[in-house]
Amino acid sequence: MLTPGIGLAMLSAVLFGACTPFAKLVLGNGVNPWLLASLLYLGSGLGLALVHLVRKAAGHGEAEAPLGRADLPWLALVILSGGAIAPVLLMAGLATTPASTASLLLNLEGLATLGIAWLVFRENVDRRLLVGAAAILSGAVLLSWRGGPAGGGLGMLAIAGACLAWGIDNNLTRKLSSADPVQIAMLKGLAAGTVNLALAMMLGASMPAMPVVAGAALIGFLGYGVSLVMFVLALRHLGTARSGAYFSTAPFLGALLAVAMFGEAVTVPLVIAGILMAIGIWLHLTESHGHEHVHEALEHEHRHVHDSHHQHEHPPDVAPGEPHSHWHRHAPMVHRHAHYPDLHHRHSHVS
Repeated sequence: MLTPGIGLAMLSAVLFGACTPFAKLVLGNGVNPWLLASLLYLGSGLGLALVHLVRKAAGHGEAEAPLGRADLPWLALVILSGGAIAPVLLMAGLATTPASTASLLLNLEGLATLGIAWLVFRENVDRRLLVGAAAILSGAVLLSWRGGPAGGGLGMLAIAGACLAWGIDNNLTRKLSSADPVQIAMLKGLAAGTVNLALAMMLGASMPAMPVVAGAALIGFLGYGVSLVMFVLALRHLGTARSGAYFSTAPFLGALLAVAMFGEAVTVPLVIAGILMAIGIWLHLTESHGHEHVHEALEHEHRHVHDSHHQHEHPPDVAPGEPHSHWHRHAPMVHRHAHYPDLHHRHSHVS
């Protein structure tokens, strides 16, 4: 099932995976972990604000649906879990955990995302995905047994907490995935960055030199901002559980970069953990799912082209070019094809 969602999720993973060892490098300059979390998100928000303004000036913003009033409660929860709690826990964990270990432990985010999507939001998850998730979890458990410097256990616990918070964030973000992803990521970055900056300064953190601030902002723009935009777009095509599974490739790049950047040892447990995680991700990547399904009548707004699911009339004020965004109605339909739980395939399944 070829879909743009696969490439988008993988690109999101590459950007986020590279963020972890570079953030570790910034922490090595004595930057307060809470302050660094705020700088990463402010860099994300400010960078995407510039992208938003440039796009609007060029007249390219009409193809995406704007956030509505009903989206605001979900956005607030996304900012709290993924923008405030998770990055602070991650930076605290990085301060006492080897970067390669931290990078691979971030696979737990994919498991948290999948578990919440399956158990709470009832997204379809088959046996293949569950076996893959078990392989990833086995690798993460093996990795946690490697030991580390004093305080490493608490550091790894903090990283696991960050993964849980981001798993909640990813599932809540699915509620917003039909809206403009740049707007979502921009507001999340600005709000979370501002709040965390104020709290960090109140607790005695001092601002580092401007080159360090600029470096942290650039890392945040690419690793948090652009990565989140790609992830929201992936959610439209793949649903939450599968997007989280593809995103689990992120720690492998982070671990490889950490070994190269910090000269960390490539141990046998680290290699075995990586192999187990690779097997789990391969099982996710090679999934195939298709059956006869029913589309109930549905009305919503999102970016689209006129494919088999979008055969509708247009009011006079809708521009004829594609892709575009406007409020539209889907008539009931029954058909069969390979699909993911995207915006139009969030239906129940018979056990």
